[in-house]
Amino acid sequence: MIDIKDIRGNPQLYRDAASNKRFDVDIDALLSIDGRLGDAKKRLQDIATEKNSLGKQIPRLTGDEKSAALTRLADLKKEEGGLNETIKELQPQFDAMILQVPQPPDPSVPLGKDDTENVELRKWGEIRRFDFEPKDHIQLGTDLDLIDVERGVKLAGTRNYFLKGDGALLHWAVLRFAIDFMIGRGYTPMVVPLLMRDEAMRGTGYYPGSEEQTYRMERDDLNLAGTAEVPVTAYRSGEMLSASDLPIKSVALSTCFRREAGAAGKDTYGLYRIHQFDKVEQVIIGENDEDKSKQYHQEILGNSESVLQALEIPYRVVNVCTGDLGRGQVQKFDIESWMPSRKSYGETHSASRFYEFQARRMNLRYKAENKKNLYCHTLNNTVIASPRVLIPILELYQNADGSVTIPTVLRPYMGGRERITRKS
Repeated sequence: MIDIKDIRGNPQLYRDAASNKRFDVDIDALLSIDGRLGDAKKRLQDIATEKNSLGKQIPRLTGDEKSAALTRLADLKKEEGGLNETIKELQPQFDAMILQVPQPPDPSVPLGKDDTENVELRKWGEIRRFDFEPKDHIQLGTDLDLIDVERGVKLAGTRNYFLKGDGALLHWAVLRFAIDFMIGRGYTPMVVPLLMRDEAMRGTGYYPGSEEQTYRMERDDLNLAGTAEVPVTAYRSGEMLSASDLPIKSVALSTCFRREAGAAGKDTYGLYRIHQFDKVEQVIIGENDEDKSKQYHQEILGNSESVLQALEIPYRVVNVCTGDLGRGQVQKFDIESWMPSRKSYGETHSASRFYEFQARRMNLRYKAENKKNLYCHTLNNTVIASPRVLIPILELYQNADGSVTIPTVLRPYMGGRERITRKS
């Protein structure tokens, strides 16, 4: 959420942010409602002051003076009632509109309409050239009895799957490796609830805007979180921290659920776009300092790059353009891993910086050393998400005989084995 004082002070900045991020928000209408609300609330304060003064005077008045004072008091009460009705009408409109205002992007974010205009920053790793006809991950998964999409669809509908045998073990191995890696870098592991109240979804910026992508439990007014970002970021919502508490660096593994509404016909093959997956997420709650936030952003990006480098998966980093940014993101860097069957890089990580956008919504503050109460800054990034990451692992590590070499860093999690082969 944006501070209305900032919008009043520089409305054009927010008009431009809404336009560049492609959010339909009427800043002028918001400011009009804000002005009317402000006038009504100020007038209420004036009325309260005058009523208080009359209340003290009336017992000492007589005759016409007392009658006039009582008439004036009745008029003020009538006006007060009308103003309260105005505020009752306008306040919900203001509250809904302020939640729609997007965070202005960092000046270094490229202008663009969608992900086709994201800007590549760097690449890492050599793309493998095969001296045999390679299989895609579904062919490999079927031949090696690792993946069963057909029965997943039979039981749960489209975009569902089973992992079994070495497929399940490889999935768990990459998640355990990612958790151990982040613990080694000083992040505190968390086990989190998957069902979230609306307040947590609003606080982290998913509502309003992502309702159609969320599985909602209407009977209980709860939502299946699409990422551990929601519970981990909202964990301290409504609290006042001390400066010495910061930064708070956390990592969580959770099952994630996404409806993928609007994705009909898009990425329907394989494990790229699915309804349920497991993800290791890193979150930093930091100081209200833009320079420090930028440093933390590079840190969480570097963590994920290091995981991919350990897995020896070629990737590229892109600076996400304005039209592909979320409402609250100041800047986002995506990591895209090379996927041979797609003949391109596919998104596997998103590293986001929010400044105080989420913390203001959640009322997450800290007492700075100068005794001022400040909103925290928040950041998050994928460490690894599976089974999407199994696409490059299976496809890049396949062998001519149909087996798959297990990445070196994952072998301790798979009993020291070096290869996945078809069991007779």
